[in-house]
Amino acid sequence: MSSLTKVLAEEVRKIEETAAVGRTMQTNRLTHHLMPPVGWLNDPNGLCWYKGRYHVFFQYSPFEANGGLKFWGHYSSEDMISWRYEGVPLLPDSIYDCHGVYSGSAIAEKDKLHLFYTGNIKMDGDYDYINNGRQSSTLHVESTDGLHFGTKEVAVSCEDYPENYTCHIRDPKVWKEGEEYRMILGGRQKSDQGAVLFYRSEDLKNWKFDGELTTEKTFGYMWECPDFFTLEGQEVLSVSPQGLTREEFRFQNIYQSGYFILKDGKPEEKAFREWDHGFDFYAPQTFQDGKGRRILIGWMGMPDADEEYVNPTAESEGWQHCLTVPREVTYKNGMLYQYPVEELNGLRKTGVSVSGSSVEIPVNGPFDLDIQVKGEQGKVSLGENLFLEYQDGDMILTLSEKAGAGRKVRKAHVPSGVIESIRVLADTTAVEIYVNGGEVVFSSRYYPETDEQTVKVEAQEVDGKIYKLKNCVME
Repeated sequence: MSSLTKVLAEEVRKIEETAAVGRTMQTNRLTHHLMPPVGWLNDPNGLCWYKGRYHVFFQYSPFEANGGLKFWGHYSSEDMISWRYEGVPLLPDSIYDCHGVYSGSAIAEKDKLHLFYTGNIKMDGDYDYINNGRQSSTLHVESTDGLHFGTKEVAVSCEDYPENYTCHIRDPKVWKEGEEYRMILGGRQKSDQGAVLFYRSEDLKNWKFDGELTTEKTFGYMWECPDFFTLEGQEVLSVSPQGLTREEFRFQNIYQSGYFILKDGKPEEKAFREWDHGFDFYAPQTFQDGKGRRILIGWMGMPDADEEYVNPTAESEGWQHCLTVPREVTYKNGMLYQYPVEELNGLRKTGVSVSGSSVEIPVNGPFDLDIQVKGEQGKVSLGENLFLEYQDGDMILTLSEKAGAGRKVRKAHVPSGVIESIRVLADTTAVEIYVNGGEVVFSSRYYPETDEQTVKVEAQEVDGKIYKLKNCVME
């Protein structure tokens, strides 16, 4: 361990210990969403199933609640309910990542866990940091226990990237295909067109460029956090494009996250579908678990959105952002659905019946509302804080001025045109809404004035239950 590593690790330890002392006074901390011990959290990284545990790494700035020097934090779990904080496995302590350990992925292979990530170097000077002034190489580290990692090696140097790209190439996702290994990277071409780059390797160490993929017409200037997988015979390319024009029912956030189901191996602009229509969702990553399921976790936040809405916890409690709950991804009706993994039902306490046409249920704290509805229009209200209305196949999510902290309205067309079920997972300061088993999803932070709310459901006919939720243990 180098002297720099020791210094950084000790500083992180101190600030986490200090934060833990006052944690019981933080009323906005979450009960079933992974969040940082202190400071800032963003992209989920290194999602995997390894040696009997789920591993979730994440972008982490422990020293600044509004973002700063990036590390990787780490949680692990046997069941995706009880999580254990494992500390900070990757620090910005080498010549390749001294200005930030950026996003990446994991692959478990031959009894080892391999992490691939972008090491960031930002030079001092008069640079635009798009075409010059930045070096971002793909780095590789190995572990035999999933907790401690060895020497950092350069897998793909920034000097070896194609010449038609800017300095913005990052976020490697690695997987095995047959006897070879594949890597995908997100990029920004010098023509300001988003694209992805592919690489191949036989040994996870020596990588060769294997082509690029983009849309025929420009679809955003940068594609971040790419993912590539096959589900039910369908090739799926997931990206987070920057630079799309906002619309009333699509692309409502400053940046988007969505996927293409490839046709003849190519992405088409018109085929792009957003993963989530809420205020807070970006940079998702998927992995295949030990049961063969495709599981997705996203960042419940949004970059560069400070002028539009905020998270009060940054100032009042010294932390910001969280991750979504794990969601199983399935393919049906020509699109991808996402729904909370079945393990999360283990957080439910005794349910209270919800039935009739207009129902009001008082709740205190986090809850899980799971209902079936009939009729062309209806409404779900969480006190005076949040309102979910639907009519003729359209959904409208509205937050109050206080609860929204700048968040106001988000809309979505439901592809099937009919609303049959609604599930609301409400945490202390986060909410996830699943329509028709994940046909449409809204994720948002929200800040109700009190834990005590009245959940009101109005529809032609309602049937289901509402459950109080146990805490998701995060040691």
